[in-house]
Amino acid sequence: MLTNKKMNTITQTNFNFSNQTNLYKGKVRDVYTINNDKLVMIASDRISAFDHVLPKGIPYKGQVLNQIASKFLDATSDIVPNWKEASPDPSVTVGKRCEPFKVEMVIRGYLTGHAWREYRSGKRLLCGVSMPENMVENEKFPSPIITPTTKADVGHDEDITREEILETNLVSENDYKKLEEYTYALFQRGTEMAKEKGLILVDTKYEFGKDSNGVITLIDEIHTPDSSRYFYSDGYNDRIKNNLPQKQLSKEFVRQWLIENGFQGKEGQNIPHMSDDYCNEVSERYIELFELITGDNFVKEDVSNVLNRVEENISNYLNSK
Repeated sequence: MLTNKKMNTITQTNFNFSNQTNLYKGKVRDVYTINNDKLVMIASDRISAFDHVLPKGIPYKGQVLNQIASKFLDATSDIVPNWKEASPDPSVTVGKRCEPFKVEMVIRGYLTGHAWREYRSGKRLLCGVSMPENMVENEKFPSPIITPTTKADVGHDEDITREEILETNLVSENDYKKLEEYTYALFQRGTEMAKEKGLILVDTKYEFGKDSNGVITLIDEIHTPDSSRYFYSDGYNDRIKNNLPQKQLSKEFVRQWLIENGFQGKEGQNIPHMSDDYCNEVSERYIELFELITGDNFVKEDVSNVLNRVEENISNYLNSK
């Protein structure tokens, strides 16, 4: 078990829980399967950019993302059932294992990012959905649009149309209608919650699966800065009028720092040295994101022996079930 001693971050976990049947390590999360029917998702402090995991962990990043997702799963459970059962540790969510659908439901309220790049190149159809003429970057769509992607096992996710999903039977028509309905409703709730905090939920993605009873269930995380883009409401209209970039709430500042230091994930480029001071600065930005998005004060958990804390909290929870 490796922990960055000085910084006390969760960079690697290699736990062995009773009845553990699988361990999957993503870029930032470690997912343990218990008895083939329960998932233990640990939000590590790893940070990725340009498809690379950076060499140092960011203190409290996992706690920030786990607690934001946990809050939003609880706040939307009246709309759609979700996989979460409990959060036995600030960096951990435990819940039921579901069979995931092979599509991700991307929903966009504004013309930005990938949608804007397509629009700027002259395209007016995105995933089979038409976009109005004469729009400018970051402008609000008349109503939100769903632009699904396939979930690639390898490589990048690809855009796909509703028609292609149904023709290839990736998802049945009845199920897909339900996914659309849930996606619009979740985005509406997320938009309302963001507005209360002076933020705009610009776009996001949701993942769904079916539980062991065949019930469509929201899985993974929602409305965190890793899966969602937020703008600040204040000054949004002025920036649109004056053709200025919007003020974003995301991990874009890390990408900018890497670019300024000569790294964009391309061959032959080296990841710049990350000092402890820089890691702490990034940590403070993540905590700021947490407080803005949730409206709650962030409570720094004891990280003096963070891996032991996480392992103990998970084991105690699993043993109590």
